[in-house]
Amino acid sequence: MIKKLILRDQDEILLALGPQDSKLRALEKEFKIDIAVQYSEDGQGAVLSLKGTHSRLDKALARLKKTLEMAAKIKAEEPVLDRTPFKDNIIFRPENARPIEARTENQKKYIEAVFDHDLLVSVGPAGTGKTFLACACALRALELGLVERIIVTRPIVEAGEKLGFLPGDINEKTDPYLRPIYDAFYAMLGVEKFRALKYGNILEIAPLAYMRGRTLEKAFIILDEAQNTLPAQMKMFLTRMGVGSKMIVNGDLTQIDLPQKNLSALLQLPKILKGVSGVAFADFGPEDVVRHPLVKNILHAYEKWDKKMSKAEK
Repeated sequence: MIKKLILRDQDEILLALGPQDSKLRALEKEFKIDIAVQYSEDGQGAVLSLKGTHSRLDKALARLKKTLEMAAKIKAEEPVLDRTPFKDNIIFRPENARPIEARTENQKKYIEAVFDHDLLVSVGPAGTGKTFLACACALRALELGLVERIIVTRPIVEAGEKLGFLPGDINEKTDPYLRPIYDAFYAMLGVEKFRALKYGNILEIAPLAYMRGRTLEKAFIILDEAQNTLPAQMKMFLTRMGVGSKMIVNGDLTQIDLPQKNLSALLQLPKILKGVSGVAFADFGPEDVVRHPLVKNILHAYEKWDKKMSKAEK
């Protein structure tokens, strides 16, 4: 059986096919069907011909139509009236959750620095909200039309334990490392809106290695877990910035998972970029921890222990 779906313009073609037809191939694999693409003479539209069993075709078509409908709904939403990036501590207002706001003075400075500079380098311990704040700022910038897409990346480095071989395709292999970023966006957007932005190529979450060779214009680009990047990787990442883009580099120097900790690019970055116009730096401490109150006490305990061990070694 063959069923067809008309794609009206280039936007719908990109939504349905994905970069280098990646979404189409994934759809074929998931539903065990064949999909052929026939472009219109002017190249502006296309027709998808789906071949397979009746039930599988219906499910695949439903997926495609839902993606197109959700993307169209987001595109048709009225523009935000409040054009200020930061007001009354509110960074972003999710539809079905409480507003995301700065909860400490350093978090407030972090957000202000994001919108006042093109590049922000942020260092602080776990639980200080670095990842969550960066994602919220990115959504706010997208909402205001300051950028056209959001790209979040992390280096793929195991944290101490060896996970060994992971089954599945490249996305299934790397997803465990990127899960904290997915969690942050799920919390702010909800699953459906998150998927619509992701399938529409407005939101991209990918390993750091995928950044090589790209020029990212009108994008909000976040490098998370930057303490696990090597100097060459950091230089590669920073030079991806294109016209109209913003970047955030987040990291925690107490959680370097590289075999040689002294090779972390985040250790030398403040020295390299010191005095460079358009670059800001933000530092968080244990007082900025916004997780369970016990986390702050745990960090203090480890800090005291590290100092004790350092003295003993001397």
